Amino acid sequence: MKKHTAVLDVQERPNHPLQWLMLSLQHVFAMFGATVLVPLLTGLNTSVALVASGVGTLIFLAVTRFKVPTYLGSSFAYIVPIIAVSERWGVEDALVGGMVAGLVYGLVSLIITYTGVGWLMKLLPPVVIGPVIMVIGLSLAPTAVNMAMNDADGKYSGMLFFVALTTLAVTLLAMTYFKGMWSTVPILFGIGTGYLVAAAVGIVDFTSLRQASFFQIPNFTVPFLDYSPTLNWAALALIVPVTLVTLTEHIGEQKVTSRIIGRETLLDPGMHRTVLGDGLAKTVASMLGGPPVTTYGENNGVMAITRVYSVFVLGGAAVLAISFGFLGYVEGFIKTIPTPVMGGISILLFGVIASNGLRTLVESKVDLADKRNLTITAVILVIGIGGAALKVGDFSLEGMALATVLGILLNLILPKTPVEAEQSEQDTLQSKRAANDF
Repeated sequence: MKKHTAVLDVQERPNHPLQWLMLSLQHVFAMFGATVLVPLLTGLNTSVALVASGVGTLIFLAVTRFKVPTYLGSSFAYIVPIIAVSERWGVEDALVGGMVAGLVYGLVSLIITYTGVGWLMKLLPPVVIGPVIMVIGLSLAPTAVNMAMNDADGKYSGMLFFVALTTLAVTLLAMTYFKGMWSTVPILFGIGTGYLVAAAVGIVDFTSLRQASFFQIPNFTVPFLDYSPTLNWAALALIVPVTLVTLTEHIGEQKVTSRIIGRETLLDPGMHRTVLGDGLAKTVASMLGGPPVTTYGENNGVMAITRVYSVFVLGGAAVLAISFGFLGYVEGFIKTIPTPVMGGISILLFGVIASNGLRTLVESKVDLADKRNLTITAVILVIGIGGAALKVGDFSLEGMALATVLGILLNLILPKTPVEAEQSEQDTLQSKRAANDF
């Protein structure tokens, strides 16, 4: 795998505390909008979501032996099922579903430990993973654009769009022209400039800051303390299948991370560890009362832009996120960041996710001139982005989940070309090297 020139490599620490703070803070800002948006949409607590994302990230880093620089934040894939389950049976059943989803990851990790990842890579090859990653990014595109140019009532505002475009423009300029340490924090410059412009035009709402207290205890919802968990199989049927999407997302994110840092995380520390770390983080996040977490492409985008791969920076971001959940004034200030500012940044970060899906296809040399590959890619993109749904009673499979399932089925059913069959055998041999013992 090609070795990329790093400003800070995986095991390197920032030289100065201020640099460390700024680099970590940039990751917090990158994940903040999406991580907080999920609980806002699902009715969960935003402070708990911040704490859960930080704790989940630290768990992931520890399980992967601090070899995989990844941040975990609230998963968009679980929004629809959490809302559906909460409305029908209550939020507690949704939280139990998140815990079980994490346990499914643990089961997959156990299977990988003893059998390798060959079966998983056959099930989810690049021709499936690439388009699914593209669906994840492109399906978030309307959210980014809506944040950038529409007001709270969903009406277009040229002023808000100006603020968003200014934020985006400054970020791009900082990425292109800044040198040295300043070149590693372009997103902070973009958000800072966008915030000042937003304040100048009078769209910054300081209510959350005025109402905040210095210290607060997040409203955790802990099983056996706040409620008695039960296995509602109908609720689990809505939530647990989403793990297929997030597992695909996980594999795709790890492939992207591997390309960014220039080493194969599939082999070291091994996919069994990354899957286990992700699953434990999901379970713990749901046990705290937050939404299930997942590896974040937004933070991969930050690493790709800045070439800062340090796990110490990601760990610092996790600690900051946890502290923000307890420090009322800090969280209150971050909540004052106007939506169009986050929208401008999201245009870039969500676009990076979609681009990484395309990159997966290109670097895996998936031939879209081949009818088989073209068919699989086309179906995944249209079904996923179009929001198609398959409903049977209370069970619903839609959007990314349905696109992933259809992609897997098409990949298994449609006959492979001789070249693809040979490549599949090579992947199987390579995967045996990844069956490391814990």
